[in-house]
Amino acid sequence: MILVQLMKPFYTKYEGESIKMVFAYQYFSIRKDDELFHFIPVEGKEIILNAMTLQVENLSEVFVFQKGNRFIRLPLYQLLLVSDIHVHLQSILEEANQVDKQGVSIEGTDEVIKLLEQQNLERMIDFALITKDESLFNTLLQYKEFDGGINIE
Repeated sequence: MILVQLMKPFYTKYEGESIKMVFAYQYFSIRKDDELFHFIPVEGKEIILNAMTLQVENLSEVFVFQKGNRFIRLPLYQLLLVSDIHVHLQSILEEANQVDKQGVSIEGTDEVIKLLEQQNLERMIDFALITKDESLFNTLLQYKEFDGGINIE
């Protein structure tokens, strides 16, 4: 049996209903008969999964592994049959899903929201002054005082 020693995609890309994992040098290695073979991207270099069923779609892709001057050529369907690659694929997908679920926050969004709220409050104060609505003006000033002091310009 072949054991996957290391399997990290160079990058993972979601394309519609497919998940494409692309591999590069030193990111994929297998152990066969206590010998370590490293992936070389001379033929196939990607695994494409159906995002809905998680089935491998490119079973005929040929992966080549090298140790010194010896090579192992394995079609993906054969690699799936004779190795523990399923375990590694599952952990890669779980890791990718964790990143998606965490939600990446855009830097500075809190500051932008605060600035927009400040500008909106100032426009509402201007509106209260134009319409001579003393009650609205006083209410808005209370919000402005509560939000960090009165800003006299």
